[in-house]
Amino acid sequence: MPTNDGRDDRLRDIQAITDTALSRLDAEGLLAELLDRTKEILQADTAAVLLLDRAARELIATAASGLEEEVRQGTRVPLGAGFAGRIAAQRRPVILDRVDETTVFNPILLAKRIRTMVGVPMLQGGRVIGVMHVGSLSGRRFTTDDAALLQVAADRAATAVTAITARTDRVAAGALQRSLLPSALPDIAGAELAARFIAGHGVVGGDWYDVFCLPTGELGMVVGDVAGSGLAAAVVMGRMRSALRAYALETSDPADVLTRLDRKMQHFEPGALATVLYALFEPSLETARISSAGHIPPVLAAPGRQSELAAVHADLLIGVDAATPRRSTTVSVPPGGQLCMCTDGLIERREIPLDEGLDRLCKAVQSGPAEAACAAAMLALVGNEEARDDIALLMFHRLADAQPG
Repeated sequence: MPTNDGRDDRLRDIQAITDTALSRLDAEGLLAELLDRTKEILQADTAAVLLLDRAARELIATAASGLEEEVRQGTRVPLGAGFAGRIAAQRRPVILDRVDETTVFNPILLAKRIRTMVGVPMLQGGRVIGVMHVGSLSGRRFTTDDAALLQVAADRAATAVTAITARTDRVAAGALQRSLLPSALPDIAGAELAARFIAGHGVVGGDWYDVFCLPTGELGMVVGDVAGSGLAAAVVMGRMRSALRAYALETSDPADVLTRLDRKMQHFEPGALATVLYALFEPSLETARISSAGHIPPVLAAPGRQSELAAVHADLLIGVDAATPRRSTTVSVPPGGQLCMCTDGLIERREIPLDEGLDRLCKAVQSGPAEAACAAAMLALVGNEEARDDIALLMFHRLADAQPG
C-alpha cells in the first residue's frame, strides 16, 4: 500500500493533468490524455470511459487506453449489468479481485485477460453520466485508496466532458438550425418576403421558419417553436419541418396538415411539444388560410388602418392531444397589406406581460416593404438588447398594385 506521501504525489499528478486537460476543446483528446496518465499513476494496464446513453439505458465505450477495441467495436453495457453497469446503477466504486463471466458483462475484458479491476461512477450535478475503470493484467490488487484516486480523475473528467459536450451541442444545434432555414426566400409575383433569425444568447432552442411554393401555386409560410433547448430540440425541429413540408404536398388545408403533423409527432417523438403557425396563401395572394397549434397569432397590417392581431383560432400545441380537431381561419390580405409571423422570443420579456409584448409588436408592424418592416420590428422589439431566446420573424407584404391571379 502506498504511503501518505506517495498517495499525495499521485493525487497531485491526477489533479495536474486534469487541470491542464480542462483547457482542451476536444473531449476525445481530453479523455485519452487523462486515461493514459491515470493508468500510469495507478500502475494499471487498461483504462476506459463509458458514457451513459440515458434514453437507451446503456453505457457506451467512448475512450480507452490499452483497451481501444472497446471503443472501436462500439461496446455497449446495459445499465445494471456486469461490472460497469453495476457501478452506474449503484453509483459507487467497485473493486474486482476476479474477472470472469460472473463478474463482467463485456467479453472483451475476458479476451484481454484482465485479472483485476477498479471502477467508479462519473457524476455531474448529482447525476451519473458514465463510468471510468482501470484494469490489471498481472492481477495487482486495487485498494480503496486506488478507488479514491480514480474517483478524483473521474469527477474532473465528468466536469470537463459535460462542459465540452454542452459547447459541442450548442454549435451542432446552431448549425442544424441554420442548415434548415431557407437558403433564399422564393420570388413571388405580387408580393415581397423578408425574414430574420437570431439564435438566443443562452442555450439554442428549436425555433424555425419556413417558406415554400406548392405545385398548386399556393404559398406556404410557417413559424414554429419546439419546447426545450439544445441539440435535442433542434433535431426535433428538423424532423417537424420535413414532415410538415411532406404533409403540405398532400392536403391544402392547414388544419389537416397540423393534425397529421401532431399524429406523427406523438407516435415517433412522444413527449415532444411545439407551437406551430402555418399560413397557406392562395395563388391570388388575396387570402390566407391559417392554422395555429398554440402559437402566438400573426399581425395583420393594412394601409390606413391600425395593425391588429389576426383573429386566428388558437388550437392545442403539437404533442398534447392528436384527437382534438384543429381549425383553419381565412384571413384577407388587401393590396399593400402585411402579414407578420414570429416566435415568442421576439416579444416575450421577463419584465413585460405577454399582452404588452403583443401590443408593441402590433405598433411596430406597419404596411410597407417587407424588408423595411422586418427591420422596424427588430429595432422596436430587440434594439440593442441581446436576445435571450431564439427569434424567428417572417414578413409577407402584398404589393399595392398586385392584381388577382
